[in-house]
Amino acid sequence: MGYVTSMYFVQQRKALVGQQMALLTIIGFWAFYALILSLRAALLDFPAQSTLFERRLMVAVVGIFVTWVMYIGLRMADRQSLGFRVSLAFFGAIPAAILLASANFYIFNLYDPISLFKDPNVGRTVEDLKNQLGLSFWQEIADISVTHYFFLIAWASLYVAIGYAREVREAERKTSRFAQAAQDAELRSLRYQVNPHFLFNTLNSLSSLVITGKPKEAETMIQNLSNFYRTSLSSDPLEDVTLEEEVDLQRLYLEIEGVRHPKRLRTRFDIPPELMHQHVPALILQPLVENAIKYGVSRTTRPVTITISAKVQDDHLVISVEDDGEAMDVTHVGGNGIGLANVRDRLEARYRSAAKLETVAFSGGGYRATLTVPLSHKVNI
Repeated sequence: MGYVTSMYFVQQRKALVGQQMALLTIIGFWAFYALILSLRAALLDFPAQSTLFERRLMVAVVGIFVTWVMYIGLRMADRQSLGFRVSLAFFGAIPAAILLASANFYIFNLYDPISLFKDPNVGRTVEDLKNQLGLSFWQEIADISVTHYFFLIAWASLYVAIGYAREVREAERKTSRFAQAAQDAELRSLRYQVNPHFLFNTLNSLSSLVITGKPKEAETMIQNLSNFYRTSLSSDPLEDVTLEEEVDLQRLYLEIEGVRHPKRLRTRFDIPPELMHQHVPALILQPLVENAIKYGVSRTTRPVTITISAKVQDDHLVISVEDDGEAMDVTHVGGNGIGLANVRDRLEARYRSAAKLETVAFSGGGYRATLTVPLSHKVNI
């Protein structure tokens, strides 16, 4: 437990902006600083260009160090609120700018003062010019600090923006994982709703056989039930199965119901061989076949044929479960039962709006449920 907690803490404290990226942005900013000031000095035709460039490089090196210290401070606040990070950047840049201004003042004015002007009447050195303007040491530091402050704020803003963007991406990935986990849980739940529903109906049928003294038929049903569950439960509820596997499961189920209705249940399969390798959600046809048994076979004394067919239509696989039983009551038209609601929910969770279930009750008798799902792969017909 302690190891897991430690690993979780390390993961949570992982920097939003890595050291390599931070260092590259810092060096890039200060290289830009040195380049821009050198171009400005060249345009103004300042003397001693090489010496000034060396001084700027020295300031840039100090700037890289100071900005790196700022990075360490900002990184410690990575997981704080955005407002706190922005405030820390603005206030943290103040002492950094003062420190940098002090280094800049020393390098240019105290270390080895040089003349920036060709006209000796303007002033021999920068320090002479400042003396003529009447600026004190602290006024000079404040003036330089303001310039460096906005420069440091520019880098800090970039850092906060990059970190916030990464944090948003992490949140989006977590949301996506949570949504996927919720969808997987929903699919598992809907898938396992099918088995208890089917088991309830089958046990009722088995009970009827035992009560009516039909032990052989009951034994056959138990064997078929065992085969059905062994096959259906061995598959992952989040994975699709081939149409051939799904049809084989329905054959087993119809054999189970055939023991109960030996004289009334007839079955017919009309599925082209080239469609048997298409993929569909496991047990997606089960509620449709159950409905056909319940409303088509159980409510009549004559033979009823249940037909399972499939075809391709507009890049979709269209599967129908149809019976020619008695005319259904108007309350059943539209298919609002638990089984059909389960199928619709599973289609919504698996395919969103790309799949649908349509039902129709014929006035002269019979009922058809049509399942339309996207093709899992192209079919050459």
